[in-house]
Amino acid sequence: MKEKFLGVDVSSYTYNQLKKNIISDIEQNKQSFIVAINPEKILQAQKNVILLRLLNQATYQIPDGVGVLLASKIYGGNISERVTGIDMLLTLCEQASTYGKSIFLYGAQPGVAEKAKENLLRKYPNLNIVGVMDGYVDDHEYIKKQINAAKPDILCVGLGSPRQENWIVDNMKNLDVRIFQGVGGSFDVLSGRVKRAPATFQRFGIEWLYRLITEPWRIKRQIKLPMFLYKVWKNKKYNYS
Repeated sequence: MKEKFLGVDVSSYTYNQLKKNIISDIEQNKQSFIVAINPEKILQAQKNVILLRLLNQATYQIPDGVGVLLASKIYGGNISERVTGIDMLLTLCEQASTYGKSIFLYGAQPGVAEKAKENLLRKYPNLNIVGVMDGYVDDHEYIKKQINAAKPDILCVGLGSPRQENWIVDNMKNLDVRIFQGVGGSFDVLSGRVKRAPATFQRFGIEWLYRLITEPWRIKRQIKLPMFLYKVWKNKKYNYS
């Protein structure tokens, strides 16, 4: 269940379908890799073949961005629900809490993931967070050793994109983990260090507008959305290759 936009795969699964797939993958001892896809990443992949291959290696490329939904409509596709990176992380926590699965938080500045853990446990008291490590640890063998010792079912990696995706692809075969997700700055939001857009902006898929209002310097990034949609429209005939 994938669609292709300018060469980048995007999964058309809804949250409910992803919930079932994630638990099934864990139960079947299958390694799966989740990456959030937005128009900016797709445009970056046009200039970077390595990034393009990296994104398409993922098991689930979730449609994180209203631009991806609009692109699907232009192509007559089936992506009907935006699946944001942070909400996917919360979905993983919810499923882990419900089905007795464990999770490890790796990344962000010292103390941030620890605070995110505290807030996640307030939201999901039964959640089993078996490990936390910041993204400033330099000993890569130590990192892998600590994760394998904890044996988490799910590993959330917050190192920024595409560094986190590269790290996952380079290390997943040597880790005793089933589900991997690159979560970007989600730990910063969950810790309270960064404020997320109000619920109304989230509901209508216009968190980008809130970020633009609060951080006007983002205009150079936000202007990429119409550029992306124009390229999608222009290349419509190459859809679903």
